[in-house]
Amino acid sequence: MNSRIDEAARPSFPKRAIVTAGMPYGNKGLHFGHIGGVFVPADMYARFLRNRIGRDNVIFVSGTDCYGSPIVEGHRKAVENEGFEGTVEQYVERNHDNQVETLRGYDISLNIFEGSGLGCAKDAHQRMTNHFFETLYANGQLELLSTAQFYDTQADVFLNGRQVTGRCPVQGCKSEKAYADECDLGHSYNPEELIAPKSSLTGTVPELRPAYNWYFKLPDFNATIGEHMTNQQADGRVRPFVIAAIQEFLEPPIIYIQNKFREDYDAMSAELPPHALREAEDGKSSFEIEFEHISKRDEARAILEKHDIRFRTGKTLVPFRLTGNIEWGVHAPRLEDEEDLTVWVWPESLWAPISFTAAKIVRDGGEYEEWRDWWCSDDAEIYQFIGEDNIYFYGVAQTALWSAMQEGHAPTAEGHGDELRQSVLVANHHVLFLNKKASSSGKVKPPMAADLLDHYESDQLRAHFLALGLGLKSVSFQPKPYDPTANEKSPDPVLKESALLTNIFNRIARSCFYTAQRINGNKMPLLSPSADVVARADETILRFEELMWGFDLHSTIALMDTYLRDVNKRWAERIKEAESAEDLDAQLQVLADTFYALKVATVLMEPVAPAGTHMIFDYLNLDCDIEDFLSWERIFDGYHCLVDEAEAADGGHLLKELPPKTDFFKKHPSQFK
Repeated sequence: MNSRIDEAARPSFPKRAIVTAGMPYGNKGLHFGHIGGVFVPADMYARFLRNRIGRDNVIFVSGTDCYGSPIVEGHRKAVENEGFEGTVEQYVERNHDNQVETLRGYDISLNIFEGSGLGCAKDAHQRMTNHFFETLYANGQLELLSTAQFYDTQADVFLNGRQVTGRCPVQGCKSEKAYADECDLGHSYNPEELIAPKSSLTGTVPELRPAYNWYFKLPDFNATIGEHMTNQQADGRVRPFVIAAIQEFLEPPIIYIQNKFREDYDAMSAELPPHALREAEDGKSSFEIEFEHISKRDEARAILEKHDIRFRTGKTLVPFRLTGNIEWGVHAPRLEDEEDLTVWVWPESLWAPISFTAAKIVRDGGEYEEWRDWWCSDDAEIYQFIGEDNIYFYGVAQTALWSAMQEGHAPTAEGHGDELRQSVLVANHHVLFLNKKASSSGKVKPPMAADLLDHYESDQLRAHFLALGLGLKSVSFQPKPYDPTANEKSPDPVLKESALLTNIFNRIARSCFYTAQRINGNKMPLLSPSADVVARADETILRFEELMWGFDLHSTIALMDTYLRDVNKRWAERIKEAESAEDLDAQLQVLADTFYALKVATVLMEPVAPAGTHMIFDYLNLDCDIEDFLSWERIFDGYHCLVDEAEAADGGHLLKELPPKTDFFKKHPSQFK
């Protein structure tokens, strides 16, 4: 423990951590939103945690979501429009491999990236799915319900969720892109509530036919979700808009009726289940009727429809569908006399990271059940990075499902049972494209993440995405090569943060190495750094740690911008003074001071710009591996503990020679004119 640091004032981190980055669908490659909005922030945090609590204590997991109607629809289009000749599984595998290559191009340091329908992860995921269903059923949390499902009479087939489009029925939602039971803004509803449904197969209006499916009793967990939300709010790290979004779903079941139907409502209101009436507020076009339970609201819906009274429903907790009737899906275990069913893609994608963890453990020679050592242990924390559209599934449905899994299951002698650790959600707002919301299936197509690497280096893009501040608001991504309004003289907004890397950080590192070559036989002087240099570094380290604890990722970029500019300014001033005085000892002290600051900056910036910082480590030529160099156990120390004992005694460490005009943080070739 360093005596100059007040350990009690520092934030605490868990002994072990799991970081997840959502589950990209297996029907396409990754676009810029996947990378900039989720994977890069998650990777920064995973890298930081590895450095902060130890590499072996962190798992960064994600994977391809291989099942569900988007996959079926994507495969159908690939066969019809692209001449693809493979099976659905081969189609998914192709896209999975493409995703892996893109992630590698952005230096995303996943420990695990599996596919829910591929390889050994497929078997582990089926086993995990059986475990969830059987436990939920044993705990009395499932119900088999006959509900309406869309049927295309012209094609003579039941339609999966993505084969039906319409308008979202949820009050206040403006989405014109809604599917059978969810819209593109994350709202869930019953299929019969969808406005203006249309079959994507034939363009006809489908009819509703009864189908049996398993549903999770989500409305029964209103208090559980509310309590968890309160705890998250008290923690102070979860972003306010996440809390607000979850709170919306905890409202009681409400029906909104247009004011023009007020007389019709008055005439038949006695037929409705008991409810509370709230008159329309000034300027509002609808009045409200509130029910105690979702079942009563649904009774009222049927009665209102019988009387031709138009209405919309509000956000509330509804039974969460777990199964469906599409062939391409994880098989649901038969629990009663129901037909063979497959699992709806959203529930199984929630526990897929657990399946992937189990698959990796087995592949490494461990036991399947060791996944509990991570996902069920009190000394572990789970951090889930998601987009704002998915708050309902991770913040509402998952919270209730995890709680339902633990009922009746006492901890084992190892200290854990089926008590899954609730997650800390780190949600980002949308990253826009040229000031518009882009979508692969919409009018504005997002650039694919792999294509951006034809114009930028990965470190440049990572720094820019992190600096956008998506935790605060939606921000536009405006790459000059894609902007039709840009001209030759227009600045490229993406390169704003790049200047910190390619100019300032580069200059500091190059100055250290070239000066050591010039005045000290290519040796780093192992002198004790000056007190002001140490104090400034300590201040920056502790502030960086505080910002990372609170997921304030974009502020770390501003912090390091200030720190690196200060280091650069101090170097320029002090080395000039020492050289003017022809004082070699003073020059060596300035060099030692700047090498110390370079070490601190390299460790702190590694989660932001791994390519360039790893190159700095390589040229430092230290007698340790990069994990030791990056470890926060030594972040407040100098180089003495990282070099050969003889060099430490001699007072100088031999560096790897840096060739002339070498850049640690590179510009893309397309950026040179």
